[in-house]
Amino acid sequence: MRLLLVEDDDRVAAALSAVLARHGFEVAHVRSGAEALQELLVGGQEGPGFDVVLLDLGLPDQDGFEVCGRIRRTSTTPVIMVTARADVRSRIHGLNLGADDYVVKPYDMGELLARIHAVSRRSAGEEPSATGERAVPGSPDPTGTLRLGAVTIELPTRRVSVDGALVPLTRKEFDLLALLAQRPGVVFRREQIISEVWRTSWEGTGRTLEVHVASLRSKLRRPALIETVRGVGYRMATQGD
Repeated sequence: MRLLLVEDDDRVAAALSAVLARHGFEVAHVRSGAEALQELLVGGQEGPGFDVVLLDLGLPDQDGFEVCGRIRRTSTTPVIMVTARADVRSRIHGLNLGADDYVVKPYDMGELLARIHAVSRRSAGEEPSATGERAVPGSPDPTGTLRLGAVTIELPTRRVSVDGALVPLTRKEFDLLALLAQRPGVVFRREQIISEVWRTSWEGTGRTLEVHVASLRSKLRRPALIETVRGVGYRMATQGD
């Protein structure tokens, strides 16, 4: 697995690169946002590219958030932000920019390795379609419809049905269901869900999320469809039934 490490502290980078190498990673280290973008551009056009980017936020030439946004506009390579910024707003901002995960320093090396493998597995799970394009699990068909077993979600009309019977949902219930359904099997952090569905911060909104999840499970009559990942958030089951 090829990994791009974006870290301006050489001592930190050397120690981390050594550990990653022992676990079978091929690590390329750069010290600035400009170098990171150049590596990704060259790798995408001429070389084998990278499987994961570990991105520090405190870079000397530009903020890591800006680098993440520019990466996401041109690449689908998984990005894990690794930073000392532990506040909720920074985590939400990073996830909204397209980061696949957010790890706060100091971190446990075993946890970091597990997160790297998790985001790479999700990326590898996108299988090529007959047209040569990547078919992402949970992608809508040409009519904008998602199907999860007996559950059908029509994105353009915002209609949901189970076994052909329409299920009335509130606006937020639909938005929550559509968010999870478009990436089945992927864990969404509570903060990320609150940010994307309610357009606000996690503070004071956690109970609202729990209530909406419970309501969806009840209305769809499939309690196992939305899985709780204890201490993290929720994910859509990979099987609709």
